[in-house]
Amino acid sequence: MPLFPSSSAINTAFSAPSSKKTENFWIRAPAESKPGIKLYSTDYYLACTLGGILACGPTHSAVTPLDLVKCRRQVNPSLYTGNFQAWRSIIATEGFGGIWTGLGATLVGYSFQGAGKYGFYELFKKQYADIVGEETAHNYRTTLYLLASASAEVIADVLLCPWEAIKVRTQTTIPPFATNVIDGYRKITATEGFGGLYKGLTPLWARQVPYTMVKFASFERTVEAIYNFLPKEKHEYSMLTQTGVSFLGGYIAGVFCAVVSHPADVMVSKINAEKQPGESVGAAVGRIYARIGFGGLWNGLPVRIVMVGTLTGLQWLFYDSFKAYVGLPTTGSKK
Repeated sequence: MPLFPSSSAINTAFSAPSSKKTENFWIRAPAESKPGIKLYSTDYYLACTLGGILACGPTHSAVTPLDLVKCRRQVNPSLYTGNFQAWRSIIATEGFGGIWTGLGATLVGYSFQGAGKYGFYELFKKQYADIVGEETAHNYRTTLYLLASASAEVIADVLLCPWEAIKVRTQTTIPPFATNVIDGYRKITATEGFGGLYKGLTPLWARQVPYTMVKFASFERTVEAIYNFLPKEKHEYSMLTQTGVSFLGGYIAGVFCAVVSHPADVMVSKINAEKQPGESVGAAVGRIYARIGFGGLWNGLPVRIVMVGTLTGLQWLFYDSFKAYVGLPTTGSKK
């Protein structure tokens, strides 16, 4: 599946609606099937890919100041006493732009990841459902969500990994390792070759695949539970209510995601910052774990819960809002 939308899909997505349609968009109860992009067509998957880019790139970029502090505290727990103290210290020593260190790599990397994560998730979910049949797919839908999201994330992480390596290296060195994403790319490839950009791929998979499995499966089932609790059918609710359900379901899913993936997130930060030339990933993990212990794997968890919960809620809000805008149904329904 292509990773970027065709011109026809983009034109469909961004064709300007009338002022009356825009005014009524959020308050009307939309039909579940509307003319426009056909479900499971090429343009459908491309629209989902574009929605993933819009959901992940801007949201991850917006929390760069939180991510910066989290990464630095994972590598050196004694560096800062808290977020506000950290931001004051960074601004005092590096200027206001210092709290946005790693922004470029974050925007590029997570836009690529969002494209793969959401686009391929929708594709694999449909393909796996077709393989086992509609009834089996429904009865074992949690397993379907887990398999589809895991498959999508394996691909998405290959797209993310080089930019994550640049981001983490830049954020965890003081002064920063690179001045911008291009500078970081040149420095890593000049000293370590292209493979240096992928030395964190295995721990990235260890962090992101369980994270995404929990993110998508818990979101799908949480949204289903919310609609089951509400008195009316999903299509009877306004678009504002439907996207509100998406945000709430996403936030709840994000809390689970943060806890499940946090030890691997700490290890990714430390490997990218501390892995020695010629050292295998396994050897680096063993050496780092021997030094920090089990407790060290949970450094920065409270900050990450707030960050990931908000991040995941906003991602599903943006993704489902974009899908609705181009005439596609939002995620979830009653059982």
